[in-house]
Amino acid sequence: MRPQRPKHLNLMQIRLPLPGVVSILHRISGALLFLALPLLLSLLQRSLSSPEAFAALGDCLSSPAAKMALLGLLWAYLHHFCAGLRFLALDLHWGIGLPRARATSWAVLAVSLGLTALLGGLLW
Repeated sequence: MRPQRPKHLNLMQIRLPLPGVVSILHRISGALLFLALPLLLSLLQRSLSSPEAFAALGDCLSSPAAKMALLGLLWAYLHHFCAGLRFLALDLHWGIGLPRARATSWAVLAVSLGLTALLGGLLW
């Protein structure tokens, strides 16, 4: 006797395993970095135009809201980098087993959040 399958999927009740969460966060961080790239390039261009523009941009980016946005971009970069290394290792068939996949997922989250806290504290 086959168990009854659900006729519809309730996405609010599905719980992803940790490697799935890391994978989705990798995609989200990549999209966030891609969308932020024009803004970051324009800020770089503006900062290089003159010393006065550099000082004005420094004043603008010293607000807490701007610092939080930059901290979010820093996390996105670090998470995307660490998860990308994990996916490269998976492509080389290292860490495919479930225990190692979970351990590397925890490592990606710990390293990316730890580096974000460390670098964010140094840059704040």
